[in-house]
Amino acid sequence: MRKFKDIVGQEQLKEHLQNAIRLNKISHAYIINGEKSSGKEFIAKIFAMALQCENRCSKEGETEPCGECHSCKQAMSSNHPDIIFITHEKPNTIGVDDIRSQINGDVAIKPYSGPKKIYIINEGEKMTVQAQNALLKTLEEPPEYAVILILTSNVSALLPTIQSRCVLLNMKPVRDEQVKNFLMENMEIPDYKADICVAFARGNIGKARLLAKSEEFDKVKEEALTLLKNINDMEINEIVTAIKKINEYKFEVSDYLDILSIWYRDVLLFKATHDANDLIFREEIQYIRKVADKSTYEGIEKIIDSLEKSKQRLSANVNFDLTMELLLLTIKEN
Repeated sequence: MRKFKDIVGQEQLKEHLQNAIRLNKISHAYIINGEKSSGKEFIAKIFAMALQCENRCSKEGETEPCGECHSCKQAMSSNHPDIIFITHEKPNTIGVDDIRSQINGDVAIKPYSGPKKIYIINEGEKMTVQAQNALLKTLEEPPEYAVILILTSNVSALLPTIQSRCVLLNMKPVRDEQVKNFLMENMEIPDYKADICVAFARGNIGKARLLAKSEEFDKVKEEALTLLKNINDMEINEIVTAIKKINEYKFEVSDYLDILSIWYRDVLLFKATHDANDLIFREEIQYIRKVADKSTYEGIEKIIDSLEKSKQRLSANVNFDLTMELLLLTIKEN
């Protein structure tokens, strides 16, 4: 069962939503902005369920959904008639027809059973300009019962006119110890694996959870470490081929590059402290020591900087092979 208390971290965001419920000052539109897999939809579903909860509505000041009433059971099974998830046929685009048919053409119909009619737009950054302008018409004159939740990983993709008519709630990175405790207590992940997931997720609880459950992550991590151990003896074309292998997995290149970044941060930390206890990949200490002894501080920092630049280039659709060759030359030279 989902409740606000099940949200890890995000204290300010939780407090805002619960205060809005407690004081009955619900905005007609919210933007929840956070990284991919950070738990935006989880939060939106809890908020929607709480707004519709029959038992909560009968208790003044109560903010948690009860999880037991008919409304909560419908919400938990994704069958609530007044909690509407916007769908779109094109995978990377939410078009004007999607908004017109599912929101604009529906919002005038009063709620079937709950006090509110809630629309959840996941991946809101995929709305075209025309779709956003269509949504604007509803945001400008919404019915009293309508609540629109726009979930996005890139708030700047939304028009200023959309942003100005919504309450913006930014998700913050969750503290590492909170993420680690969640993985170890809720998912029974061993200490050493939790450390790797925490370092990799960088405060993104959903990402940490996905990694902890992923067999592919373990395989990709091992391939990345094998590459790092042998990179100085490999030709550039061999390395590019090795990196292209990750396409066999459902794994993003930027995530793969994050594994390399964590390795080189370990190298930098060990070079500075000569202490293996705080390393993420401490079981690889003999290889980390070897690279730390060979490389200069400046060289390691150049590699870490080059990894970040490579992620930016790939997100801007710069040629994969060219980007990888530049990165790998930097690694080999330093």
